[in-house]
Amino acid sequence: MTMTREQLARYVDHTLLRTDATPADVRALAREAADLGAFSICISPSLLADVGPLPDGLALATVCGFPSGKHTSAVKATEAAQAVADGADEVDMVIDIGRLRAGEHEAVRADVEAVRRAMPETALLKVIIESAALTDLEVVAACRAAEAGGAQFVKTSTGFHPAGGATVEAVELMARTVGGRLGVKASGGIRSWADAVAMVGAGATRLGLSGTAAVLAGAGAGAGC
Repeated sequence: MTMTREQLARYVDHTLLRTDATPADVRALAREAADLGAFSICISPSLLADVGPLPDGLALATVCGFPSGKHTSAVKATEAAQAVADGADEVDMVIDIGRLRAGEHEAVRADVEAVRRAMPETALLKVIIESAALTDLEVVAACRAAEAGGAQFVKTSTGFHPAGGATVEAVELMARTVGGRLGVKASGGIRSWADAVAMVGAGATRLGLSGTAAVLAGAGAGAGC
């Protein structure tokens, strides 16, 4: 597919979720995101209050139940509500993939719904399913549970799971499953222009990138330019 640098930038959640990130780091991230034309920044919830006023047109995203998903639903719901109160426009929550793999799909749906109900309707909820750690059938089940729970997006990965991050195949499967009713965020291991464009071509409507500048610098070089 053909995309400009500016078009691809608007897919990007410019991400900094390192455990050693400082308030100064997230303020620098916001400035860089604005310069690059990204859609949003995605930072840890403890740093939301430190980022300061954002440039016009830049959304603020954070994570919830991150990165294990093993928090109780009540804890995730409280964390999400606090994040929105602290300024987040979007929350990326992690499901308990162990329960999903155990076939407890209703528990996963209820987990998503608890977080969704704790957030105002104006805030957007993305659900991280760790697609690389799941079978195709489990990916489909996770997407269905996320949709039934009221999420607006499904997302491939935290970027912290040893199984890996986003793949074109997983994004295609997720996009087919949600059928345009939900967005699809590809995140984890996307490090080149070609990778990013391939994810969009597979159906991703948002990209989680930590190396955004390097990815966008590849515009015009190779496939998809």
